[in-house]
Amino acid sequence: MHDHDSNVVNKSGNRPFEDIFRASLSRRNVLKRSAVLSATGFLGAFVGESLLSKAATAMGHPPGTLVAQATGGGLMNFAPLSIAQATSRDGETKLAEPSISSDYQYDVLIPWGTSLQPGGAEYTGNPSYRPTAAQQANQVGIGHDGMWFFAKNEASSTEGMLCVNHEFGRTPHVTGKDAPESLEDVRLSQHAHGMSVVAIKKVGGKWERIASKHARRIHLNTPVDFSGPVASSGLLRNMANNPTQGTVNNCGSGYTPWGTYLTCEENFNGYFADSTYNPETQTGTWAATERQERYGFSATGFGYGWEKFDPRFDLSNASYANEQLRFGWIVEVDPMDGSKKAVKRTAMGRFKHEGCAIAVGKGGRAVAYMGDDQRFDYCYKFVSKASWRSLRARGLSPLDHGKLYVAKFNDNGTGEWLEITINNPMLATEFNSQAECLAYARVSADLLGATPMDRPEWTTIAPNGDVFWALTNNSRRTEVGPGSPQAPNPDGHILQMADAEKHTGTTFTWTIPFIASDSHGDGDETTFSDPDAIWSDPDGRLFIGTDGGQKKGLNNQLLVADPATGEIRRLFAGVASDEITGFAITPDRKTCFINTQHPGNGDPTRTNFPAATDGVTIPRDCTIVITRKDGGIIGS
Repeated sequence: MHDHDSNVVNKSGNRPFEDIFRASLSRRNVLKRSAVLSATGFLGAFVGESLLSKAATAMGHPPGTLVAQATGGGLMNFAPLSIAQATSRDGETKLAEPSISSDYQYDVLIPWGTSLQPGGAEYTGNPSYRPTAAQQANQVGIGHDGMWFFAKNEASSTEGMLCVNHEFGRTPHVTGKDAPESLEDVRLSQHAHGMSVVAIKKVGGKWERIASKHARRIHLNTPVDFSGPVASSGLLRNMANNPTQGTVNNCGSGYTPWGTYLTCEENFNGYFADSTYNPETQTGTWAATERQERYGFSATGFGYGWEKFDPRFDLSNASYANEQLRFGWIVEVDPMDGSKKAVKRTAMGRFKHEGCAIAVGKGGRAVAYMGDDQRFDYCYKFVSKASWRSLRARGLSPLDHGKLYVAKFNDNGTGEWLEITINNPMLATEFNSQAECLAYARVSADLLGATPMDRPEWTTIAPNGDVFWALTNNSRRTEVGPGSPQAPNPDGHILQMADAEKHTGTTFTWTIPFIASDSHGDGDETTFSDPDAIWSDPDGRLFIGTDGGQKKGLNNQLLVADPATGEIRRLFAGVASDEITGFAITPDRKTCFINTQHPGNGDPTRTNFPAATDGVTIPRDCTIVITRKDGGIIGS
């Protein structure tokens, strides 16, 4: 969890979810239902039609994902990790290395600083130096987050390309300095951001990085393309006439039915600042517009200091006035072709994208569900105009041609998808084109009357087609809600949505099957807070990764939930001050990948993971490879 995620920039005055949910409580008697859920397990409420016999493709999983049929009983039979095993060793210091269920084992893969190709320069956490900017451009970045595994072929679960996001790394952690002192320092920081495409293979029973011409880094200075309505407008042009480059603050992720990776730009605003700003007088030459304020731009940003050496990120430099509009998008990457540029799909809207789950809807259309991760911001979906197969057959991207919607929730458990279109008079009075509507999607959603939510993060599609949204928290609530009968809501909740017309309609129904604070009683295995990463497998198991704020002394964790029984079991717990981010799995579902992000917050006195504990080695973000000791399916 990051402080800037907690800021409130929505001043629309739209009716918040708290009012809507409070009005619906008496009608549906949710409080009573919530008590039942606490006793029986929340995921039992997730099941509509059977979750056990649906094909993986109904969830938009890549071809080759195997669907195992349940044969009765619960889906989970592993020994859960107890709170005692997942907290401190001495009652004071949190774990310096991860812990895992006794039925599972883990290995470490591609820590920050790993060379993309064997034999290249590596950074191993030596506190006396850091990589050069040129070296970092060819190494795995920092801030591991969303990811997905793309098998070499449909039959392979032992080799493929692993796409990994690098959300952020603080300047002291990345450079060893409190602030950048040169353009070289800025370039090092920029090259640690973005994402990696890494070739991996299981060799002798253990996964390792291998050589591949398609392995690559996409960082802040990598050439990228734009597509969709905004690409052909003047909104992305700078007077400096500089090329379009880079991606930043890559948080959640997604994958498409046609085998590409989607990386999501979240808190892009914080890398921009005013180089003329004087903190003593609190004055500068740049003044934020209302639209910039709506996206959280400020004179100081997040304190990265890039604006002092790189004019692209200087808000006061008129030659780069539109650089900020080049970030905040869904970015599509072909993991199997290193010659192709990453493409920013502007038809999907510009906001703080956390994740993107794609369902194959009515008529074969691609339907993407996306959260805007900030307090009191919105839930969105994008629907392609035609079958994704037919569009691609015509040489068109399904993510360029379609409609963007934002959600409005009603008191009676229903909701509406409001189209973001210049044809709506409410938007035509504010904007001059569809490109502007999309580039300022937050403003469009404000004007349409969308419902402010509590930090919508990852989304996932269940086998029955329902959509689950992780809303991680909101301690700013002063009344009941949003989506739960409590205020404030510091621990988050999960929202369930059934979308009409097989994902392509303009109405939906919703309910709140679980409020995280309900898990904080005397029990052990159900205790968690701040749901962030979520993924539903073809059997209906729900995997939940957490992001800060755990109770009972817990480190952040990965849990598995069984919708057939309502049971939740803790599978893995991370190290001190980390987050458990991302989730990916092999087609046979016998290996999964998760990430530990910012272990120890970069402080070697808290942890040195993945190095052995020595008190000095710099901790490094890394991917965790999880397998069952008996070779079974992950989560079983």
